[in-house]
Order: sequence, then structure tokens, then C-alpha cells
Amino acid sequence: MQAEVLYRPSYSVARVTLAPGEAARAEAGVMVAMSPGVTIETGAQGGIMASLKRSVLGGESFFMNTFRAPGNGPGEVFFAPTLPGDVVAQQMQGETLLVQSGAYLASAESVDVDTKFGGGRTFFASEGLILLRVSGQGLVLLSSYGAIHEMTLAAGQQYTVDTGHIVAFSSDMSFNVRRIGGLKSTLLSGEGLVVDIGGPGRLLIQTRSQDAFLNWLIPKLPHPRES
Repeated sequence: MQAEVLYRPSYSVARVTLAPGEAARAEAGVMVAMSPGVTIETGAQGGIMASLKRSVLGGESFFMNTFRAPGNGPGEVFFAPTLPGDVVAQQMQGETLLVQSGAYLASAESVDVDTKFGGGRTFFASEGLILLRVSGQGLVLLSSYGAIHEMTLAAGQQYTVDTGHIVAFSSDMSFNVRRIGGLKSTLLSGEGLVVDIGGPGRLLIQTRSQDAFLNWLIPKLPHPRES
């Protein structure tokens, strides 16, 4: 599986090339186009319980689609996220990434996607931190709302990031989810929860927040007249 990301960073789309018989898994609804001969198989990855956990806790689709190239030739599939934003291709070499709910787009068939549930750290509804555990060998495509900025933190270095701006980070990095200040600061500052992430490791953040956009948009929508 090879991928070329086009039109970065605002309206990115990934052009994935598959060798004969090779397959890629993807979230439901992210396929834009594909070449003749590519087949689609829909199923619950890892079984019903694993898919239910990924769907309920991780915010991902219950079913995933597997796109397979024909046995007699290569295939091509275009994948794009729902929201306008960026896509990055990460080559997994046996390591594990913790990926923010909704940031997973597609991956090689050899990559495993599971849910890591942070327990009490995920309260405050949409402002909680719910992560997918992505591991194995092969290519994984991650998406964002806004552009993706990658940082490399040295040992002992720490960054504080709003939970709505996290895309992914190395699984062996330390992290702690907390409120900014007290309850009053949380309610009045426009900020919610943040996560303190410690190096060494890679950290991917996104320049826009879907929750922040919805908080701006919803009050401006017209309300139906009361009867």
C-alpha cells in the first residue's frame, strides 16, 4: 500500500495505490473514488465486541470497509475525511500511536485499530479524551479538521494541548487530562480540558477544533418558531 496526499492542507485527499490482491481498511463513508476491479467488503473488524467498543467509545464507525485490488493488477482508491482539513500518511514500523477519536481515516490491512478508554479522564462529554490504539506494520492515514502540525518532544519536554486539537501521539509518551484552572476558569475562559503530554515521542496537533467551531456555529443557527 502506497499513498500520496493531494491538496494539503485545507481539502486533502489521499490517493492510495494497492498492489495486486492487496487491501486497505477505511472508515465508512470516506471513499471518494476507485479504479475498476477494486472490491469492497464490509465487516466488523476484530469481531462484534471489538467493533462495538471502537464505535461507542472511540467515535468510529461500527463497520469498516476493506478495499481490495484485483488479483491480476493494481488498484487505486481515493480517501477523504468528512470535514475540510489535512491528511497525513504515517508508516508504522511496529510502534503504537494513540489517535484522537475521529482522526483515523484508513490503513493497511496489517495495521490493528483498537480503542483505549481513558476512564475518568474522558468525562465532560465531547471535551474528554477518547483514543484509538493504532499499531502494527504498514501505512496509516490520519485526518484532521484544519492543518496537521507535527512536533518531536525530547525526553522530559512537555506540551499542553487542548483536547480538541489532539490528532495523535506516541503511545509511550506520558499524558494527563485536566481542567484549566478551576471550574470558573473552565466555564468563562472558553477553554475546557487540556492534556499535558510528555516526551520523548511524536505529537501531532490540528490547527482547528471541531468542538470550537460547533460552539461558534450553533448559536447562530435559526431556531424554529414555537407553535
